[in-house]
Amino acid sequence: MNEERQAYRIRQVLNHGLRDVSPAASRRLEAARHMALNRQKQPEHQMVAELAGYPAGSPTIGGKQEVSAIGRSLLAILALLFGMWLAFHWHSERYVAEIEAIDSALLTDDLPPDVLLDRDFLEWLKDNSSED
Repeated sequence: MNEERQAYRIRQVLNHGLRDVSPAASRRLEAARHMALNRQKQPEHQMVAELAGYPAGSPTIGGKQEVSAIGRSLLAILALLFGMWLAFHWHSERYVAEIEAIDSALLTDDLPPDVLLDRDFLEWLKDNSSED
């Protein structure tokens, strides 16, 4: 609420001071305002090109720079996909290795697999391991 009141006061002071501005200065201010608005109203593709690092007047539609920007985007996407595939492959290899270790330990053990399904045996193992 305080900001609205302050903005209202500033607007009143500026409007009151507008009466003291000469017509020539008023025309120059209006021309400067139009120039600023024209600079602000750039086409969207030019603003994107400026954000990408190209100068404001450079050709961006159908030009060489657009092709290189598309190429860089595709390269980034391919690198991301390759990284995702590599992470998936690495995790699946680790998972398979863990399963192989469990299976080989189970198969080389003297106990039959049915014993490991017995809840009493598992509790006995937990009790014995906690005593060590």
